[in-house]
Amino acid sequence: QVQLVESGGGLVQAGGSLRLSCAASGNIFSISTMGWYRQAPGKQRELVADITSTGSTNYADSVKGRFTISADNAKNTVYLQMNSLKPEDTAVYYCNARIVTREPATIITKWGQGTQVTVPS
Repeated sequence: QVQLVESGGGLVQAGGSLRLSCAASGNIFSISTMGWYRQAPGKQRELVADITSTGSTNYADSVKGRFTISADNAKNTVYLQMNSLKPEDTAVYYCNARIVTREPATIITKWGQGTQVTVPS
């Protein structure tokens, strides 16, 4: 069994910063990609940023220059540093990981439980 545990959400004023963390644990052989998605009320879930095991990153246009994704492969942990936060960043943020499990050897996509980020207008 694989678990993703997120932390770091909260309420922050516009212009402020937050750092999200997501740690994967359990029956893991390797992780190819970890990332963050978000879903605002009444909207579809969207990609915020992701990072591969080799360090390649991808960002949504709306967060480029403000958010930075990073990973500690040894700890199976991904981080999202969010700066210059705006009210439109308000959403539930979900961690996502594409994982190769050990036994049995399968490829799965796992989601975290979500963490709320609120930036009042």
